[in-house]
Amino acid sequence: MNWNPLVKIIVGPAALLLGACAPLAAQGIPQSTPASPTTTAPSDPAPMARDALVWLADLIQINTSNPPGNEQLAAKYVAGVLQKEGIKPEILELAPGRSAVVARLRSSVVPEPSKALLLVAHLDTVPVDKSRWTVDPFGAVIKDGYLYGRGAIDDKGMLAANLAVFIGLKRTNAHINRDVIFLATADEEGGGDASIRALIAKYWDKFAAGFAINEGGNVFMKNGKVQYIGVQASEKVAANVSVIAHGTSGHASQPTKDNAVVHLAAAVAKIGGYSAPVRFTAIVRRYFEGIAPLEDDEIAKWIRSMDTPDRGEHAQRVVSDASPLWNAMMRDTIAPTVLSAGVANNVIPAEARANLNVRLLPGDSINTVVNDLNKLVNDPAVKLQVEPNAALAAPPSSLDSDFYNEICRVASREFGGAPALPFQSTWLTDSAQLRLHNVQAYGLVPFPLSDEDLRRMHGDDERIPLGAFDKGVDVLRKIVTEFAVTRY
Repeated sequence: MNWNPLVKIIVGPAALLLGACAPLAAQGIPQSTPASPTTTAPSDPAPMARDALVWLADLIQINTSNPPGNEQLAAKYVAGVLQKEGIKPEILELAPGRSAVVARLRSSVVPEPSKALLLVAHLDTVPVDKSRWTVDPFGAVIKDGYLYGRGAIDDKGMLAANLAVFIGLKRTNAHINRDVIFLATADEEGGGDASIRALIAKYWDKFAAGFAINEGGNVFMKNGKVQYIGVQASEKVAANVSVIAHGTSGHASQPTKDNAVVHLAAAVAKIGGYSAPVRFTAIVRRYFEGIAPLEDDEIAKWIRSMDTPDRGEHAQRVVSDASPLWNAMMRDTIAPTVLSAGVANNVIPAEARANLNVRLLPGDSINTVVNDLNKLVNDPAVKLQVEPNAALAAPPSSLDSDFYNEICRVASREFGGAPALPFQSTWLTDSAQLRLHNVQAYGLVPFPLSDEDLRRMHGDDERIPLGAFDKGVDVLRKIVTEFAVTRY
């Protein structure tokens, strides 16, 4: 491996980035944070970005893989950082070992929730298969200009950036014109009993806001340059469907034609080749209108033809084949994810199961999808069953709000004039629940990232470029400052 000789694996708090190591607690959890300057000028973001990198590295070292989450350790760490800055945090208990953190900077004695700005990110991460990583996924390793670790992008990078911007307002005694609220959530990746649904049900009054910025959109790069900024204003809706095949169990030495595994495999093969009809939501239509001028002439021609009566269907196929993201933005998608059957190698099982992860366009019905799949499978030995706790569709956030316009204006300016486009994410975020509570929530992970970096988010060797992280912290700072700080 090509290691940078100037850096090492971070084995304590990332304070080695500052030339020193702080002590660890008995559990190995970082307990110290860098000294906080009190005279940092708004025009000098460098100290804030350096501190944010320390916090990010420390957070990566706290394993919050979900399941089980164990976000409480990370919540206590974040609370300690805030306390050191003279900010009073609250740890919000959700379940044993699972907590969120909230803190507020007040603009007036009487809160105005409809004006408040919420900075939100989640503490938990997806799990890892350590055997497939080239570095310790919880080691916060720096090499070749990247910080490696689970959560570096999703979502501890955003969490550290939010923390830096929030603390920056406090350090500079900024004259904010609205309350600014910091919120670190739990169980975003699982969406269970400790998720934002539970948080809203128990503690909504502590972080009710009119506007929010969260993950969900990205700064997309092409050929080493920022191509566009996708500002998430809507997202697809997740549901899980079980495919259950039944047959006669027996000795594997005497195969039968009603083998449940064979029926399941045939059903999954049919479903895997299925494409749902295309439907353009208003935000997706705006997105494609904005991206067509950025693409080469050939693909731009087909993007512009997708809604035409004569070439529309062919154009939709061409565009869908050109990008998995584009394909998923235009239609409901069904992805087989988990297969299970059998108890022994020499026993034909009576039942075989598969899980389908379905992502619906806002407004589409899971029952309609299941009906279509039942007709496709057409096998009495197979049934499809919608699993409980499906996500709820939320209305899109406004593309005319002052905050949306500010995000687009600042991001476009800071990324060399690249256009900011409305974006409907194919993935889920906590913003959907916020939108259901009348929050104008927008998603933008402000770090310019390549396709290679984005592919690693839920995969192996997740990493964030150090330069992109510094730039993102600064861009987020400017977005929040220009929206929430009074200019004199």
